[in-house]
Amino acid sequence: MADATATGSKQTGILGWVERTGNKLPDPVFIFFYLIIALVVVSVIAGLTGVSALHPTAVDESTGGALVIEAVSLLSPENIQRLWVEMPATFTHFHPLGYVLVVMLGAGVAERSGFFAAGMSKAVKAAPTSLLTPVVALVAMLGNHAADAGYVVLIPLAGILFAAAGRHPLAGIAAAFAGVSGGFSANISPGQLDALLFGITEEAVGASALAPAWTANIAGNWYFISAMTFVFLPIIWYVTDNVIEPRLGPWKGGATAGVDATDTSPDPTEHDDAAASKGLRAAGLAALGVVALWLIMVFAPGTPLVNEAACIAEDGSAIADCSIHTELAPLYQSLVAAFFLLFLLTGWAYGRAAGTIKDHRDLVNMMAESMKDMGYYLVLAFAAAHFVAMFGWSNLGLITAVHGAAGIESTGLPLPLVLGLMVLFAALLNLFVGSASAKWALLAPILVPMLMLLGISPEGATAAYRVGDSATNIITPLMVYFPLILVFAQRWQKDFGLGSLTAMMLPYSVWLLISGTVLIVVWFYLGIPLGPDAPVGYALPGNAG
Repeated sequence: MADATATGSKQTGILGWVERTGNKLPDPVFIFFYLIIALVVVSVIAGLTGVSALHPTAVDESTGGALVIEAVSLLSPENIQRLWVEMPATFTHFHPLGYVLVVMLGAGVAERSGFFAAGMSKAVKAAPTSLLTPVVALVAMLGNHAADAGYVVLIPLAGILFAAAGRHPLAGIAAAFAGVSGGFSANISPGQLDALLFGITEEAVGASALAPAWTANIAGNWYFISAMTFVFLPIIWYVTDNVIEPRLGPWKGGATAGVDATDTSPDPTEHDDAAASKGLRAAGLAALGVVALWLIMVFAPGTPLVNEAACIAEDGSAIADCSIHTELAPLYQSLVAAFFLLFLLTGWAYGRAAGTIKDHRDLVNMMAESMKDMGYYLVLAFAAAHFVAMFGWSNLGLITAVHGAAGIESTGLPLPLVLGLMVLFAALLNLFVGSASAKWALLAPILVPMLMLLGISPEGATAAYRVGDSATNIITPLMVYFPLILVFAQRWQKDFGLGSLTAMMLPYSVWLLISGTVLIVVWFYLGIPLGPDAPVGYALPGNAG
């Protein structure tokens, strides 16, 4: 097996500069700690120099005018006390933490039982040869719910299936990689990524105090990411069949060339087709059971997931302009638990039927193993939680957002263009910092309130960020799975280097970025909701005189 690291050292040009620069950056955890130190210094200077802004909604009761927000030093006695006394609460109350851990408890079972791997394998193996590319691309995009399984199962499997069909295996690897990673945010349903990003968004909105009543709805980008799926699908299909595969030339190596017969890692399903089919049938029944349970809780008498009183005034009369989404708020807020149960029960049902889960101890062990995998995320969340919280304590986040919004307004840039520029900025930053949560935790405390002041909803800011975040995943050598994809490719072509992989994926990245940017801009122009009860525009709850 070729050494991916050694191959990567030959990278030159702009991508070589990206690789060298990115490798010099510290781990994201330490980036947060360094930023906290810088934040403390800036807060002291801002406090001493009287940096301030007028609050866009709050009123100063003593004067009747807009409330003045003043920068507060993080070395003030109150903030020093808050840092040490509230440290446990700052960490455990970080909104993404609970959302992600709950979903991953279930997703860990679905992954370790083999459900995710078997489902993706069955889907692509059943595809007719003429539709192999779009099926691989679609399953890859849907596979982002499966976390690591999308990379370690589907991508090498796509190479094998393309070779078996007489097509170039590297084209299959490219299509799957483009779908899993380039289309990372595209899907037909929300999942763990939505829980992660919207948790950070909620934290940013809460720290800004612009909308105290706003709560995260992990379905807040549902319509948009579904549209992304069907926009990205033909792009990946076209680029694979008409750009990448012709460049690679005809494949003459056979269906298994380059793959060690003793190496089963390209298709790591550990049970036969009969067991997998039995398990998938059981998982399907479990999924129907979870859906039925939620439907009962919405439509049955008592309706625990519908707040029927939300549209009733204190005098018993109906509120005229009350939206059905107001009544459905408990349903939206229950989706984190719904995905936990869906992944848990489908994984358990699959494992019991396929033989990968023997008893309840296996189930508990799988859940425990999934939490072990979250160890790094917990460390990152600890650092991010304190950075976001301290930004709020200093008032610098809101002050920066107010002045930033005023600066953008003074340029006269249309709001859709502002969203487009945000997409491009996120895509550029993604070349150097791979973690989606780390980047959004850095950007959200300023961008979310700033865009709210400009009339763009928190859901709109999140949607724009995720377009840029995923498009350049497939061309940065710093992406954590990049060396693994290189190894998969080198099984079929020994001299395939890091530069070769980057060049192969560059057309996908360019077209996914262009189409995603156009999509978010047009979406805002048309004013289409991004999800249930998730408009793209936003109006502040009040306005200071």
